[in-house]
Amino acid sequence: MALMLFAGSLKAQTVKPNVIAYYSGQNTVIDRFPIEKLSHLIYSFGHLKGDSLNITSAEDSALISKMVKLKKRNPNLKVMIAMGGWGACANCSEVFSRADGRKTFAETTKALLDFFKADGIDLDWEYPAISGYPGHRYTPDDKHNFTLLIKELRDKLGKEAEISFAAGGSQNSIDSCFEWDKVMPLVNRVNVMSYDLVGGYASQSGHHSPLYSTPQQTLSADYAVKALIGLGVPAQKIALGAAFYARIFENTTNANQGLYQPTKFLSSLAFKDFNKKFSTKNGYTYYWDEVAKAPYYYNPKTRYFVTFDDPKSISLKTKYVIDQKLNGIMFWELANDLYSNGLLNVIDKTIKDYKELPKVTTQ
Repeated sequence: MALMLFAGSLKAQTVKPNVIAYYSGQNTVIDRFPIEKLSHLIYSFGHLKGDSLNITSAEDSALISKMVKLKKRNPNLKVMIAMGGWGACANCSEVFSRADGRKTFAETTKALLDFFKADGIDLDWEYPAISGYPGHRYTPDDKHNFTLLIKELRDKLGKEAEISFAAGGSQNSIDSCFEWDKVMPLVNRVNVMSYDLVGGYASQSGHHSPLYSTPQQTLSADYAVKALIGLGVPAQKIALGAAFYARIFENTTNANQGLYQPTKFLSSLAFKDFNKKFSTKNGYTYYWDEVAKAPYYYNPKTRYFVTFDDPKSISLKTKYVIDQKLNGIMFWELANDLYSNGLLNVIDKTIKDYKELPKVTTQ
C-alpha cells in the first residue's frame, strides 16, 4: 500500500493478509462456507477453446454468478476466474506463442469478466517452459511468451483488474518458468503451490506441504518464499500455498513411521473426510515433525503413509505469512473444507488473534 501524504493527520493502519480460496465444487453448496472469512474466491477452472477463454458448462456459469452474488455477504470479496489447472493446459504453449492467440485470449477474458462482473483472472498454466502434465507441449520460449501474455492481459483488462498466477514450489519451476523481474510489476500476486512437493511420481515418501525444509527434504514453503525473494519478487506479492487435502502413499516401510521411505503414491483425501478415515480405530497414528512443522499419519498394518496440513500446521503457515509480510495465504481448495469449524476458520482465527499484524501509515 503506497504512502499517501495529505495535509491531514496520519495514522497507522493494520494490514490483514489476503485469504485466497480456489473452488471447484458444486454451486449448490458454495454459500454454506464462511465466505466472510475470504478476501478472494477463485472459480476453478475455465479452459482454452481455440484461442479463447471458455466456461464449459451452464452449471459452471451458474457457479460463477453465484460466487459474485456472495459479495452481498462479503462486500470486500474479489471473485476471480482461473484458467487451466493440472492436465488442462494442453494447448497453452501453442496458443500463447502467437500474438493473435494472446490477443484473443485477453479479449475473451475481458468479455467474460465483464459478463459475470468478476474481478480478475488467475493463470494456472502447469507449466510454462518445463515438463508438466505428460504429453503437454512445452518449449523454452514459453517463459517469455508468458510475460507477453501478462502484458496483453494487463493492457486489455486495465489497471483495476486483478491478475495472478500459480507457480510450482519446486526449484525447477521457480528458476525456469517465469521472467520474474518483468512479470511481477504487472500482476497482483503469485500463488505459490507449496504443496504436492512430494508428488504422484515420487518414489520416496515425504511431506507434501511442509512449512520448513529438513535435512532429508529441501523443498518447503519457506524454501520457495526465500528463493522467490532472492530473485527479486516482492514479499508483498507472494501468496503462500496450503493444502486442504492429504496425499496417501502405499507400500511404505515402517522405519521412521514411514517418513522418507521407498513408496508409491496411492490417492488423495479431502480434509473434511480426515476424521472418518484416519482414526486410531482404523490403525492410524498421528505424528508431528518439529523441524518441518508438518503432521503425518502412519498405518503399520496397511503400510500407508499420509502427508497433509491440519489446524496446527495451517495456523503456523498463517503466522509465517504475517511475520514475513507476505501478500496472503491461498489454499486448494475450499470444497475440501468443513462448512464450519474447518481450516478456513483456523486461518481467520489466527489472523484475528495475532498481536503483531504489520502496519502501514495512511491518511
